[in-house]
Amino acid sequence: MNETGISETSQYLTFRLGDEIFALDVSQVREVLDLSPITRVPRAPEFMRGVINVRGTVVPVVDLRLKFGLSRIKNTVDTRIVVMEILIDGETTVLGALADSVEEVIELDPAHIEPPPRIGMRWRTDFIKGIGKQEEKFIILLDIDRIFSTEELALVEKTGADLDLEEEEDDLSHEPHAEAETEAAEEVEEK
Repeated sequence: MNETGISETSQYLTFRLGDEIFALDVSQVREVLDLSPITRVPRAPEFMRGVINVRGTVVPVVDLRLKFGLSRIKNTVDTRIVVMEILIDGETTVLGALADSVEEVIELDPAHIEPPPRIGMRWRTDFIKGIGKQEEKFIILLDIDRIFSTEELALVEKTGADLDLEEEEDDLSHEPHAEAETEAAEEVEEK
């Protein structure tokens, strides 16, 4: 096993943020989506862009550019949402991440992966598993489980859960019985 802790050849999904190429282990990627409308969430951190509906499930979407301290850019036809699973404190969280573009799936041998340099890095090294080399390109392998703090993910999960509840309440309010129940409850409160 080398210094990065990566001991076997793995597949990675590569994507771009600005001029840099990043990669995620494909085992953590659920799917890649075209950009769809994102519903903004009040009082969310700036890097959290909002939520999207993925086949009936509310999925929070984060802007990795903002999380990494880059400037926000306009979305383009190449902008994608990478839906991934993050493991924090033993629990899996589904999260979407905006990428300027998604490149390809590659295989990297551990011999072509080096630990991140301790100095001179633009990125926080605790977010990085290693630096992969493929032909003349350097690829930053992200440790996606360490990018977001437990508190940040708790906020993201709570936001998604709150929106799930709001949608359920909206669905109930369209039912004739729900309207009558709401009116009855309001009358009781007035008394």
